[in-house]
This record gives sequence, structure tokens and C-alpha cells, in this order.
Amino acid sequence: MDTLPRANRSTAIQIWLFPNSVVNAIRALIAQFSTDDDHFMIGIFVTANSLDRRMVTFKKVLLSLASLAASATAQSSATCDNGTGGTGICFQTYFDPVYGGWYSWVFPAAGDTTYTNEFIGQMIVPIAGKWAGITLGSGMNSNLLIVAWPNNGAIVKGARQAYNYAQPTQYVGPTITTLASTINSTHWKWTYRCQNCTSWYINGASGGVDLSAYSVFGWAYSTTAVTTPTDAYSNMVQHDDARLFGATSLSKFFLPIQELILEGIRAGFDAPSARSSSYSTYVNVGKTSTTSASSTKTSSVSSTKTSSTSSTKTSSTTTTTSAIVTVSPTPYDYVVVGAGNCGLVVADRLSEAGKNVLLIERGGPSTYNTGGREIPPWLTGKALTRFDVPGLFEAMFSSSNPYWWCNDISVFAGCLIGGGAAINGALYWYPPDADFALDNGWPSGWQTPNDALAKLKARLPYTQTPSPDGKLYLTQVYDVVSKLLNARNFQAADINSNPNWKNYVYGRPAFSFQGGTRTGPMATYFQTAKARSNLKFWQYTYVTGLVRTNGTITGVRTNYTAYGGNGIVPLTTKGRVVLSAGAFGTARILFQSGIGPSDMISLVAANSQYSPYLPPASAYLNLPVGYNVSDNPSINLVFTHPSVDSYDNWAPIWSSPRAADAAQYAANQTGIFAGTSPRLNYWEALGGSDGKTRYLQGTARPGAASISTVYSYNASQIFTITVYLSHGITSRGRIGVDSTMYGKVITNPWFQDPVDKAVLITGINNLLSTMSSVSGLTMITPDNTTTITNYVNNYTPATMNSNHWMGSTKIGTSNTTSVVDANTKVWGTTNLFIVDAGIVPGQPMSNPHAMLMTVAEAAVPKILALAGGA
Repeated sequence: MDTLPRANRSTAIQIWLFPNSVVNAIRALIAQFSTDDDHFMIGIFVTANSLDRRMVTFKKVLLSLASLAASATAQSSATCDNGTGGTGICFQTYFDPVYGGWYSWVFPAAGDTTYTNEFIGQMIVPIAGKWAGITLGSGMNSNLLIVAWPNNGAIVKGARQAYNYAQPTQYVGPTITTLASTINSTHWKWTYRCQNCTSWYINGASGGVDLSAYSVFGWAYSTTAVTTPTDAYSNMVQHDDARLFGATSLSKFFLPIQELILEGIRAGFDAPSARSSSYSTYVNVGKTSTTSASSTKTSSVSSTKTSSTSSTKTSSTTTTTSAIVTVSPTPYDYVVVGAGNCGLVVADRLSEAGKNVLLIERGGPSTYNTGGREIPPWLTGKALTRFDVPGLFEAMFSSSNPYWWCNDISVFAGCLIGGGAAINGALYWYPPDADFALDNGWPSGWQTPNDALAKLKARLPYTQTPSPDGKLYLTQVYDVVSKLLNARNFQAADINSNPNWKNYVYGRPAFSFQGGTRTGPMATYFQTAKARSNLKFWQYTYVTGLVRTNGTITGVRTNYTAYGGNGIVPLTTKGRVVLSAGAFGTARILFQSGIGPSDMISLVAANSQYSPYLPPASAYLNLPVGYNVSDNPSINLVFTHPSVDSYDNWAPIWSSPRAADAAQYAANQTGIFAGTSPRLNYWEALGGSDGKTRYLQGTARPGAASISTVYSYNASQIFTITVYLSHGITSRGRIGVDSTMYGKVITNPWFQDPVDKAVLITGINNLLSTMSSVSGLTMITPDNTTTITNYVNNYTPATMNSNHWMGSTKIGTSNTTSVVDANTKVWGTTNLFIVDAGIVPGQPMSNPHAMLMTVAEAAVPKILALAGGA
């Protein structure tokens, strides 16, 4: 998406930007009319591949230039995507007559407050086009770029930015969702929703789309494929062609001389006409398809405007820039960053206390009651999205358009309302006292948080029978594994009835589901919070840093640049900020605010996008942000048993599930789809050679993520036991960012202490010691070509990740070893708090869903009780 930059205006040289065809025609005119005695410098004609300057006869070329200039800035027209394979969406469209591409946009109606900062777009590109893209401004630099291409029957897409006329890189913030796609023998067609896309901050400047006026947009087209077609941010060679179209008047493109001729002609993208009252319907257009269908474009072209102007008219050379409508900023008592497992609890409890709260989420809706509308094809007409249906959990990892994952960190994390609670397996274990013990790193005052846990239980109780009919489904894995454990004298129990019993015990999974649907904090805390007038909620808004004077935070910087003209959310006099953006997200915000180790802040200081907003170096806070990170090392063991139903390894559940099960769930939300895949959990306490006790948790489920075996096996009978090491592990790692602020793991947290590995190997061997007691049970991964020790030693670290990242902003009693104090306040600040998984100093004993919500319930009273706040 490369175009040549236009030079600044001057009295000596001016620049026109035209397509190549127009430039060639102008060149012909120059050659025809040029003389040596009568000349006038018209300008420099620029295309992506040429630069030509001639002295021309002004009087003779004037009218010809006027005609050509008008054709060079074709106006967008109204089109509707009707016919076979059409979406029914009506757009404002620009047609490229050279290559035959269509580039279209539609925006929400004026005054719409539901669908803010977004649009729906469409590209129809000749099949020879290996990639295409659009820019939402007058060139690639400092404007949002959307790039896409077809690959193996699907559309690969991404948002990009360019700091100069070079390779565009990933731009973080937008969420792009494919609404429909068609690929046939002549064209590929892609209809998409782009959220958090009409304002941006790139290259040290704010930008955005002005929907009150004609706008300057552009497109790029290439017949050369990108380097890695499966990678949305692959390198690519320069496009074959790229063109701009549009202006409020042609003064946006042309010299003052042309304003004498063409004054009053309006050309380009008709942004005001691109608004539609049907937008709320359009966002629910069907899912991605790759059928070879044709579509019909109906067009109602705006009337062509003409003008007659006097050649003696004079004009100023003032250049105007369309401004984004600015929203007056409102100060808040509390700004909560992140609407995940903890942030939703924090925002609800703070607003319940009467505080004026702004809750900011970088992603968008998840479940139906949060505004999500991605409904499975077999549930059409039901108010049930992929996030509402527990049984679709496994499909989170196989979608061709997994927009729910954060796209700027190297591990799985949820960037949508509910965060991890919207996309996880929803195993919901009440925390034992040991999770908050002094020897697990918690400071005094956090032990046995009974009040917080009681509040959580009242708002979100657990269930072991997720199907509302009270029946248990797909129980074969439980039956088999319970025999394996019974042979070792384990006891069956309702685990949450006694959270402190975590040794030689197993039970059915506990879930945070209600009524056969995913509930979590989205259906509880979020619903009561957003019903209060003193809480405001922003989605698709990316927090880039904190505005602070030494240790006092005065505002939160966002990419919503229309807000106050700079995207900064101010605080009231005693206002506070609570970061709940997760172990990676919160750490990055701190780095970009001058809080953290010097090597991370140095990377920010070297980044042209974020360095201007760092505080003075004298105000940097050197805290161990990103250190002390832990995650459960997890090992998968795959088995077969003739009684087990692997449930087709969960592969067809999104598009073509078993008909009877789908029908049952559609009718009354009962059956297999009322729960996620886990069927049994167990715990065992294990002693290490260092004298410390570590806890092992096992989770058993039908199916398998991967299989490596020399055995022949029946794929319909496979199941997996995932063995985790949890509470008591001593290994720690480090996370951080790279030069682009991409979040990454710097030091893996697994098995840094060899005792952790030795204990986990012991736990696996213990589990397998009674296999012979279960008739028909066979372990196929690992198989008999290796030992358990070698299997664990050779286990790929990337697949050992449990995505239970803790400790990056550890709580503690010293600013040399922790990031927040016992009240969750960041050391060295007066009004900055962190409440998320990052503050947890040691791994909890079980999946952390309920434990983290308990942390949030316990933290809010401490924050409110602390003097000096609103």
C-alpha cells in the first residue's frame, strides 16, 4: 500500500496526484501544447512509478486539464449488494475502471450510540489480485490500512499502519470480522465489519474519518502474493498500483490554478451518504462462506455536478484538514481498564458504591446479553452466540476468524467482554485457604477471604450438572478415569463443597453456567454494572498509557482520539485508575507509562509512536513489572477405551454438530452442549526433594488436541488427561514487549526449577501405575517407544502453556520484589491500582476463574477504604 507523498505546498512548486492513465494523457497534452516562448509551471505530476515536470502553455492546456482532473477524482456512488450470493447491504462504492475492483463502505446512522467507531466494508477484487487494501485517508502514511487476500478458500485480513513509505506493520486496536466471503473463478469478494476503525493514533498523530464531509480514501492492488499467505501480517512486495479518490473540493488534490477552473465540483467518497439507518441489521449478515456464487451490483450514481468559472477569478491557497468531531471529556472517579474476569467485578462494585466509573474494554461483545451476535448456523433465530453455548468451547481454537483472541501478544488471551471468562472451559473452583496463604506470597490481610468468597458465591454459584434437565451427558470418560483413581484409593467428592480438600480426591467438574448457557461475570456483574447511570462503558477502545505527574495519575490515554481531541480520559481531583487488563495487557500499559524495568522502558523510548508520551526520565518507576511470572506446566496424555465416545473430537460442533444433540440444545438448552468438554478433575499433593509440597491437578475430557503414536487406534474412542502442576511450583519466568510493543514471553516459566519437573513426572507415573486395573485402557501418547521422563523432557514448551499467567505485577511488601502493595496500589504512585491475575504471587491450586473473581471482590473494599480517593 505504497504511494508517493505529496510535498508541502509552496509558491514555487505544487503537486497533483493523478492515476497513471490521467498522467499519461496530461503528458500528451503537455507535449502537444508546449512552446519555448510562452510557458507557465503547472506542477509536478506524480504516480507511484513516475515523476514528470514540464513547462506548459497555460492558456492552451487549461480546459483540457479541467476535464481530465474531473475524471481523475471520480465520485463514489450508492450500490446495493443484491442478487445470488449478495449480502443485501447498501454501500457507498468506488469502482476502479482500470482493474475492475469495487471498494465499498457503510457507516452507522448519524447519532447512533450503539455502533460507534466502526464501519462495514466490502472489497470485490479480480482473481488476479493476490492482495488488496484500502486506506481511510489521503495516503498510506499515518492512516489506518486494511489489507486482505484469499487463501485456501478463506480471506486473510489485518489492520496495518505505516510510519513511512515502506512495509506496513500491524496496527493494534481494530477488530475485523468477516461477515461474508465469496471466491470464484473471476473475483474474490469480502464483506467485513471493522470495529474501532474510524479513529486511530499512528506515527505520533491522531487521525480519523470525518463523516460530515466528502472524504479522501484510497486503495491498493497487487498481482504478487504476500510472502506467507497464512499470516495476516506477512511481508509483501509493493503493490502494482495504488490510487486515491476524493476531496471536499478539488483543492484537496489540485493547485490553486485548478481551483480557478474547478471550484465547486465535489468529488470522492461521499461519507455523509454512506451512513445507514439499517446498520444494526447489516452487522448481523451471515457467516463466512467460500461458495462460488455471483452477485449483482445495483447502482444509483449521484448526479454529476458541473461548474462554470471565470478564468480571471482569484483564489487563496489555504489547505484545510477535515477534523474529527471532538467529544468533551468527562472526568471520572475511577477508570477501570479491562472488562474481563476481574475488571467486571471491580467496575460493578465501585459503581455499586456510588462512584462515577468508566469501564474500558479493548475488544467487543461476547455473549448475547453483552451485544454479541455471532450465532451458530444451527441456532439461527436464537439469542445464543458462540460464547453463550458452553459446548462450543473447543471451537474457539479452530475458527478461521478467531477475533476474540488478543492479536498483540504471543499467547492466548481473550480480548472481548468477559476476557478469559468468555472463552475458557469455565472450570469454576472455589479457592482453598492455601491459595491466599502467606507462604504462597500473599501479604498479611489477604488470608481466608471469606467475605469476598461469600459475595462471589451469592452472585455466581457453581453447578456440577450444567444441563438444566439435571442429567449428566457423555459420562464415559468419567467412568473410566474414576476406575483408574479408585484403584489408588482416591475418593469421589463434590469438590466445591470442601475447597480445602485437594489431595487424593476427584469429582465432576464445577462450572459457572446457569440455564445451560455460559454465565460468568458477563451475565452477572456486568449486567448490574451497566444498568447504573454512574457507570459508562467503552468497548473497542485501546488504552495506550497513563498520563501522570510523578506518582499521580491524571488521565488515561486511549486511541479514542475524538475524546477531548487527544483521547485522554481525565480523572476527578481524587480520581483513581484500576488496571485489570491481564498479566500481559497491564504490564504493557505500565511499560508505556514509564513504569517497569529499564530495558522495557528503553524499548518504549525508542518507539516513535509511544515515546512522546513517556514522562520525564526522572519520573520513571523502576519496578519488577513482568518478572515473577508463573503458569501451570501441563502435559497431555492420550488414551483409548472401547466405552469412550470421543464426540468426533469436537471437530464439527460449529457448523454441523450431531443433529439430535443440536436439536435438543436449540429446544431448551439441555444436553451435551450445555457443558464444556471436561468430564473429571482430580488433585494430588506431592512432596519434592526440596521439602516443599506441590499440587497436581488432572483434567479428563473426550477427544485430543494432538496424537503422536506408533499404535493403530480407533479415533472415536480417544480421550485426554491433562496433568498440571499448580500450587507450590517454584519456577518463574519473565514477560515483556519487543520494539513494536508486541507482548511476549522473555523467559519461559516452566521447569526453571528442576524439582518442578521431577514432581510432575512422579505425578504422571503415579497416575499410570494402576492402568492394568482398567480393562481395555490403552495409552497411545506417549507410546511404548519412549519413557515418561523422556516424553516430558522433549515436550514442546509452546504446548506446555496452560494460559494461567500470574505474577507479572506481583503483590507484596517491598517495591524491590513486588509491583503493588497489600492494597493493590502500585508502589510509588498515589492513585494507581492493579486488580487482575498479574498481582497473584503464586499459582492457585486449580483453574483460576473463581479465584481471580475472589481477588477482585477482596480488592475493592481495600481500595475504597484507602484514604485519599474519591
